[in-house]
Amino acid sequence: MKKQRGAVGFVVFTAVTLAAPAGVAAAAPAPAADAVSAAPGRPTDNLYMSLGDFEDATSGAAPEVKAMIDRADIGGVQVVAPWKALEGKKKGEYTWSRLEQALRYLHQRHKKLFVQVQDRFFDVAMADAGVPQYVKDAGGVAPTVDENPDNPTTHGAMAAQWNTEVRADFQALLKAMARKFDGRLAGVNLPETAVDVDTATDRTGYTSSSYIDAEIATMRYGKKVFSRTPFVQYVNFLPDDDDHRRMKEMFDLARDKKIGIGGPDTLPDRPYQMENSYKFLHAYKNVLPLVAMAVQEPDVHATDPRTGEPYTRERFTDFAHDYLGARQLFWTPEAEWLRTPPA
Repeated sequence: MKKQRGAVGFVVFTAVTLAAPAGVAAAAPAPAADAVSAAPGRPTDNLYMSLGDFEDATSGAAPEVKAMIDRADIGGVQVVAPWKALEGKKKGEYTWSRLEQALRYLHQRHKKLFVQVQDRFFDVAMADAGVPQYVKDAGGVAPTVDENPDNPTTHGAMAAQWNTEVRADFQALLKAMARKFDGRLAGVNLPETAVDVDTATDRTGYTSSSYIDAEIATMRYGKKVFSRTPFVQYVNFLPDDDDHRRMKEMFDLARDKKIGIGGPDTLPDRPYQMENSYKFLHAYKNVLPLVAMAVQEPDVHATDPRTGEPYTRERFTDFAHDYLGARQLFWTPEAEWLRTPPA
């Protein structure tokens, strides 16, 4: 498999033909009678950054990013919060002060807070993965590998969600977080589904099937506990799912249970994306409660297949809204348009 790294994750390029797999197009849903159609006009623009970067900006350490947060055309911030930042060394001991501070800062400025709860980490040593120490001590972290042909191979780690105890601990975090913040946040999302566990060194019992089963279980659970806050699962690629049967299962669940769907990268007309989650986002956009997409740092430097030049802001926005049905866009502060004062 070939991959393209993202700012917080990687995108798995699965070798597929440009023709849709048999049955997928026919299985795409017709808009239901109670469907929520894509919002008219532009999606709401928000900033995308780690919790630490947000704190640097608001403390004044990154004044140019702080100015971006205060722009009138920015609706809020999506912060990526590692599991370890929310739960300390002791199991069940949660720390909410950093999210409370972020929420207070943004609310004072009439901005919204979205939180991505992160359980997978890229280009880091296993020991540095942002999961609680007790999870690491119990062997609940799996090694991942990113074999991007354009860059040196890198390694990372993720929580072994297919392990029932690890998954229970992560779901307990979501439940506690919902008890504290449900109805107060603009949205909560789980990270991208693209994963490549290094099976040569893994000791957690990973299989692609058990991994996807675990993603679906937590997707269901998150929606259950966040009853008053939009809950979103990022879906981009799935391992060993060339017929897209499991991806369709996730989109059907999202439609039926009113779970939002999104993705870590917006790359208009890129063939691998178009033949994976993008075609599902397009087919389901009128029956999903929310579509939220990120424009990460690599995306703003990627080449538009239509022009041979870097994507423009308008191209990102038009594709995200018109084709994917996005209502929220999360922009890296590296986007050039954010460095120009709004008109």
